[in-house]
Formats: sequence, structure tokens, C-alpha cells
Amino acid sequence: MNVSGKKALVFGGTSGIGLAASKQLAALGANVYAISRDPSRAGDVPKGITLKQCDVLDRDAVRALFEELAPFDILVSAATGGTRARGTFLEMDMDGFQASFAKLWGYANVLQLGTPHVSADGTIVLVSGSPARRSKPGQVAIATVGGAVEALVRAVAPEIAPRRLNVVAPGAIDTPMSSLKGAEREEAYRKQTAKNLIPRAGTADEVAQAILFVIQNDFVTGTTVDVDGGWLLS
Repeated sequence: MNVSGKKALVFGGTSGIGLAASKQLAALGANVYAISRDPSRAGDVPKGITLKQCDVLDRDAVRALFEELAPFDILVSAATGGTRARGTFLEMDMDGFQASFAKLWGYANVLQLGTPHVSADGTIVLVSGSPARRSKPGQVAIATVGGAVEALVRAVAPEIAPRRLNVVAPGAIDTPMSSLKGAEREEAYRKQTAKNLIPRAGTADEVAQAILFVIQNDFVTGTTVDVDGGWLLS
């Protein structure tokens, strides 16, 4: 797909990976709508990006937004949908574990309500994470949710062809999702990635490049593209 002149909707598009994807799409000439619960997080955005407010867990709001912006060619969701429970499974707060699945429900809302408005030769991308296939201790919630997202994509992709549907799975990525600052932040990422084949945190732009790849390559669907610095082989 040549994205120039195409209309793209990016949920979670006002920070981190989603914002990076929005900017890369706009730089290539796409007409981008960057959507989140708090669009002000995007700051100043370049020409070609329009900010929109929407909560992916609010089905009525998602439906109304799609009807307002339809039709479109590219649909991306990097929206987390909510908080992530951490810790080992036997010690985990089960309400927190259940709440972690807000990400899955947000993706499901975007996918079900948005797909009918995607052009027949259009493309959809969701974002999961490396723990879906190689979980580390304390990552059971994010691993389970990510695994469900990847299974959802494999199941839905054959149903919506010729539209394409893929997943991008990041490893440890330095984004605003982490609240740590300064030396504490650097040390946390150093420990997380010390055993990776590429021992550093990735950047939002590096993940966005993978999102652009599955958007632009018309021969890729129903698959997961890893951007993890070798996490799965570490």
C-alpha cells in the first residue's frame, strides 16, 4: 500500500508508539487521525495529523467516531485500554488481573466496529508484546492479554480478507508508559534488556517502523512481527 493520500486512524495515537506511527504515516502523506482519551498528550503535531478524543472502552463513542470518519484505509490500535497488573500469579490481585484485559476489549471494540468501514484493500494493525510468547516472572497478566490479542488476530484475519490484519509485538521500549525518571529509568531498562541479543531498550520510532512495514506490504496478513531486540531468543 502506498499510504500517500490514504486516511489513517490511530488509536493510542497521541503518545509513545502510537504517536510515532502517526507521525511516520503523516510524513509519508497520509491523512492521520490520532485518537486517545487525552489528545493533549500529543503536544504540537505536524501537518497531516488531526487529534480526536475517544475512549476505546466506550463502544458508543467508538461507533460514533467511526461513523464520523468513515470510510478509511488504515486502522491502527496501540491503545492500552487501562492498567496492567504486575506480580506473580499466585500473589496477584485478581481484580487487577481482570482489569488488565481492558486492552483486549478495547482492541475488540476497535476491530469489530471499525472493520466494516475499512476499504476492501485496507489494513489493520494491533500491538501486543513479547511477553505473549516469552513471559518473564511477574508478567503473567501482560503475557496472557498479549497472547489473547495475537490469537484474536489469527482468528479474525481469515474472516475479513481481503482486508489485512496483523500484530506488531514490541519488547522493552522506552516510552512515556514508564513513569521512572533519570538514572532510575536508565537502570530499569538496563536490567530489563541486559540478556537480550541487543542489550538496550527500543524506541517508539523503531516499533512504528514495523507498523509501517505491515501497512505498506500487501503480502503480509494474519501474522506477528517482533521488534524486541532479540527478547525471544535471550
